[in-house]
Amino acid sequence: MKPKHYHDEEALGKIYDRRLARRMFGYLKPYGTQVTIAILLLLTVAALQVAGPYLMKIGIDDYIAAGDWHGLRLLALVFVGVLLLQFVAAYAQAYVMNWTGQRIMYDLRMEIFGHFQRLQLSFFDKNPVGRLITRATTDVDVLNELFTSGVIKIFGDIFTLAGIVAAMLWINWKLALVSFAVIPLLVAATAVFKMKVRDAFRRVRTCIARINAFLQENVTGMAVVQVFGQKERQYEEFRRRNQDHRDAFLDSIFYYAVFYPVVNLIGALAVALILWYGGLQVMEGALTLGAVVAFIQYADRFYRPISDLSEKFGILQSAMASSERIFKLLDTQPSIEQDPQPYRPRQARGEIEFRNVTFAYKPGNPVLHDVSFKVSPGERVAIVGATGSGKSTIISLLSRFYEIEEGQILIDGVDVRQWDMGALRRQMAIVLQDVFLFSGTVEENIALWSSREHPAPDPKSLREAARQVHAEPFIEELEQGYQSRIAERGSSLSVGQRQLLAFARALARDPRVLILDEATSSIDTETELLIQDALDRLMQGRTSLVVAHRLSTIQTSDRIIVLHKGRIREAGTHQQLLAQKGLYHTLYQLQYKDQLKGAWASEGQDGEAISCLDRA
Repeated sequence: MKPKHYHDEEALGKIYDRRLARRMFGYLKPYGTQVTIAILLLLTVAALQVAGPYLMKIGIDDYIAAGDWHGLRLLALVFVGVLLLQFVAAYAQAYVMNWTGQRIMYDLRMEIFGHFQRLQLSFFDKNPVGRLITRATTDVDVLNELFTSGVIKIFGDIFTLAGIVAAMLWINWKLALVSFAVIPLLVAATAVFKMKVRDAFRRVRTCIARINAFLQENVTGMAVVQVFGQKERQYEEFRRRNQDHRDAFLDSIFYYAVFYPVVNLIGALAVALILWYGGLQVMEGALTLGAVVAFIQYADRFYRPISDLSEKFGILQSAMASSERIFKLLDTQPSIEQDPQPYRPRQARGEIEFRNVTFAYKPGNPVLHDVSFKVSPGERVAIVGATGSGKSTIISLLSRFYEIEEGQILIDGVDVRQWDMGALRRQMAIVLQDVFLFSGTVEENIALWSSREHPAPDPKSLREAARQVHAEPFIEELEQGYQSRIAERGSSLSVGQRQLLAFARALARDPRVLILDEATSSIDTETELLIQDALDRLMQGRTSLVVAHRLSTIQTSDRIIVLHKGRIREAGTHQQLLAQKGLYHTLYQLQYKDQLKGAWASEGQDGEAISCLDRA
């Protein structure tokens, strides 16, 4: 069992997992031509790297020793040409692979974002936003590093090593074996390095994910942090997390700083062995001086790709862990699925029916119990109840943000599970208490519901919608009017202004079903009076569901449903419910207690009546 503090970023997994690798490298398939070109260029670079020292051997043994300056000059030109060709091939290979890597990152991020949009809201209730952002940013970056400087270059290093070993054995196998004598030292150093840097990589990934989650939470809740005077506390917590990330990163830098000098030292030891044994062979006439010089260059080029391979194994291991987390996300199937042959009418009538609906966010703890009611097309129905009674849950289920456990929800007599989800939500306009505005212009936020299949109406119609809900006066006071830019989440506007834009957005959509979820709770009394007539026109001819705490906003509703602890306790008009002297009557008295007390006192009623109202 994983400990409670276990974090997904702590998992490293295997250095190589065939199943993950097959799926990961599947993203290379659309770019097979580019990958083939990159591999051919790598083979060219590897061959040219092997050719350089051998040309040096020929120059020393065949031309310098023989005093053939003409041949030496030609060989020097060939050598320069090899270097230039190597440069061009290496540049082209790096460009092609980075071009490919960027497109794979684009494809993968688009797939992740598209998957986010298909997942049900309950998934986001359970997963921190910062961790999800890490999947689409940091984890994708790790895979990009694998594609651009990892997997292909591993093949390049292997090709280079194979060519160097073949050349050394072909020139002089005895001297080659002597130079290979230090390889066990290199293997031991590499094993220690991989073990140490593996833990450092895990800590770095864990820390950056925790920083992302902390930043997202604090930036979103900055108002609360400042109001409750938590700046120093949160600053100190961020300092600790940032310090953990810095220390983990410094540890990885330390291991690299030690490993590469150790590799160079082992390489220098190999050169010393070549000079000792090769020099003796030259003195005995069994080996040429050019061969010794070539061996020294080959030794330098031999240990460089080995050290690179150690780093590439770290990249491969990180990529395996990142790919496992990404694919785990992509394999998360939406619990709300589209019907294979969905119901997709051109226009809905707006009839709503809940039949014996039971729902729980957490198994075994139902929020709604056997809820049944019906709303006729064009009817205005209000839903009231104490906090936690299930009012907003009814709205979420009607929009099919969550899947019910028992019962049915029907629109126009068709189960919402049979509806095309896009068509279902196009029939509705929802105005929530906490209005969400996106970065963009005022006009773009009013036309937010538009899409390629359902384009927004002309700007004149959008402005008419804003005018009807009395949003136009404050919009025209903005610097650029309807083209004014709105800050993220609408932070540049007041709460009331954001709500007015939400009303304009709903009116511009011209829905069959209008849903108001505490939509006027953040609007002052004067503004509420201004938009009340606009709301009346907006509701005209539409099915309307109004969730409200302020009973003054729903007294003219055709019907009021009273929820208590997830069950429908009462239903009727405002006057009927007051006459029943039940739960609605009690809620009404509690909400207007001060006004009623004042009225009773002015009429000279005794204190006993007021005391009874207090107890109610």
